Amino acid sequence: MTLVGGFVAQRTGDRRHLVLGFAAGLMLGVVAFDLLPEAMEQAPQQVHGVPAALLMFAAGFLAIHVVERAVAIHRGHEGEYAAHSHGHSHSHAHGHAPGAGRGERQREQGVGIAAASALVLHSMMDGFAIGAAFQAGTTVGTVVAIAVVAHDFADGFNTYTLTRLYGNNRRRAVTLLFADALAPVTGAGITLLFTIPGQLLGLYLGFFGGFLMYLATADILPEAHSPHPSKGTLACTLLGVGFMWLVVGLA
Repeated sequence: MTLVGGFVAQRTGDRRHLVLGFAAGLMLGVVAFDLLPEAMEQAPQQVHGVPAALLMFAAGFLAIHVVERAVAIHRGHEGEYAAHSHGHSHSHAHGHAPGAGRGERQREQGVGIAAASALVLHSMMDGFAIGAAFQAGTTVGTVVAIAVVAHDFADGFNTYTLTRLYGNNRRRAVTLLFADALAPVTGAGITLLFTIPGQLLGLYLGFFGGFLMYLATADILPEAHSPHPSKGTLACTLLGVGFMWLVVGLA
């Protein structure tokens, strides 16, 4: 199912803005309906009046924001000086010395790989959830397994889309997609050996939720609307959110 999701993302081509809109909706739905409720359940204790899972959510959001700003500040200043002092065109203003451009590109690709790797880790946790649920009973295990399989379409779609969005080549995206497809099986296998403390799992899910929320709102949605803000893109985002609501409801 993960591979099917990645394959669909790969085949869309010139409908990229619609794909990104849908991916952002899926990510928003995953965070709001799946990750945060689960995180709150697993790590309910409060720190100075705020649930620990939500503190981790804010920490995840801010961590990726700081990383991205560090890249953008470096990029922005070079463009600023060129534009103000020489009155160059916008495209020329953002030209770099080859070394600086390569370093920045590598950092951006790194953000894409980190995001996709976090999704792979999340898929492993999904597999872990299946294994843990089967420890609780066959019925529970089957329900969770069906939910994860439906969920994995979104994971595969987002893994491929995110890796490519940040300038990584197709081979890298496909490699991460295959890693994402194997991750749930690995996660389920791990549960045969031991069980993760729920507390730790909750904190991780909160942090990962913040990370995904940032990517969806600060990166993917602006990118989806940048060529031409369209009603179609907005409709795809709403469709993505609705789809995740349906999946979580069925689960």
